[in-house]
Amino acid sequence: MRQRVVRLTLVAGVTVLALLLLVAMCGGGGKGDGSDGPGSAGGSDGSGGPTPASGAAPGAAPATRLTVPPSYDTGRGWDIAGVSPDYALAATAGTVASLERSGADRFRLRTLDYATGKPRWTGAPWRPLFAADRYPDRFPGLLSVTKGAAEYVATWSYGKLEPRGTTPSDSVVSLDVYDAADGSRRHVEVPWSGDPTVSADGPGILITDGRATSAVVDPADGSVTKVPQSKLGYPKDCPGCRRLTEVRGVTAKGLLVGGDGGFWVRGGWSSRTVAPAGADPATGKAASTAAGYVLAKWQRPKSAKDAATHEIWALHDASTGKAVARVSCRKPAIEPGDDPRLLASPGGHFLIAGRLAFDVDARTGRCFEEPDGTAPLTLTAVTDYGTAYGAKNALSVPEAAAGSGIPFSVDLAAGTPEALAANVRLPVGEAAGVGLFRWTDARDVPHLTGYPERG
Repeated sequence: MRQRVVRLTLVAGVTVLALLLLVAMCGGGGKGDGSDGPGSAGGSDGSGGPTPASGAAPGAAPATRLTVPPSYDTGRGWDIAGVSPDYALAATAGTVASLERSGADRFRLRTLDYATGKPRWTGAPWRPLFAADRYPDRFPGLLSVTKGAAEYVATWSYGKLEPRGTTPSDSVVSLDVYDAADGSRRHVEVPWSGDPTVSADGPGILITDGRATSAVVDPADGSVTKVPQSKLGYPKDCPGCRRLTEVRGVTAKGLLVGGDGGFWVRGGWSSRTVAPAGADPATGKAASTAAGYVLAKWQRPKSAKDAATHEIWALHDASTGKAVARVSCRKPAIEPGDDPRLLASPGGHFLIAGRLAFDVDARTGRCFEEPDGTAPLTLTAVTDYGTAYGAKNALSVPEAAAGSGIPFSVDLAAGTPEALAANVRLPVGEAAGVGLFRWTDARDVPHLTGYPERG
């Protein structure tokens, strides 16, 4: 009898413990249960509004102190774990946004004050248009968009609204556009056939097929503008521009388009009329855009003595096409597959792209490499004070940020790189006095950590 009582007591104890664990795992309910229901392609719990964010106490130093450049204070800052590879910044709102998983097949957007680490708003859970439970390492796209004085954060995914759909019209690019200040959301669906390329380096969200087909989503009202290839406004002085046509970006004046032998802004200026000094006007190629500027590559005239060895990189005002700064660089022995992406400091005074750096106020450009073109310095981030960070002998910006190569810092005014300790982790971005660092812990959990600059 005594043994039976003991067994019953043990069973009861195990049952109570299991119930406690179940309650702990389920939490307090709320919006985290994915209440948008099955089959939803995106959106919120039905209200369309944000839910409160949760996080560590503001100002508390992250438990793990990374080895970073000495200009950052690791005794202060913040850390968020389990986040997406991408993040989005809103400078005026003072927020950094990241995506996190919310259950097996849903995600939600989380924001915090990048100066203090204090939580801001958190979006309601939503389901992307791909089977998130089958792709545990995949996240929806995340973009930051600025139009005028307004700032937005956008998430996107691509797929079929109806899993059994068989026609191209069944596929859409699904976007949720959030106001960066308060988290209010607008949902937009754009019918699309084929894998899209989605970007937001200008005042609109650009969707392209990598060639001449495009759609632009206005973040303010969700309206969608499509321009057929026949209406791209080909320049009359560039007969080759009708070949290899590619929509490259969105400017405040219109689409940025490139072709064989030039690039132009639809309804605005053409590259052949804005070539920088020392460049062949018929060779312009737009590389990337950021902060109201276009980065372009130009060839030297065939008559120039260095035409075979050097090329010109110029920073152009996206509104007028006028070259703001230029620099001559060695041609690489092997052309990279992708053009360098233009990145701006928080205030927009300095811009970097691979081995290139530009000072807009001083109207100067620099190319960080040895005179023979070897040992290029691949830059990952730049501050408003003109300090840039990068690594020599890294093949790309992601590799440099991940620890490949030899880390350096450089004062863009002086132009002399200074080697950092070999184990220093480089920032992947700068948020108005806060350096952003990505890393993965021993459990393969990705982190985004912010350290303030020392006073």
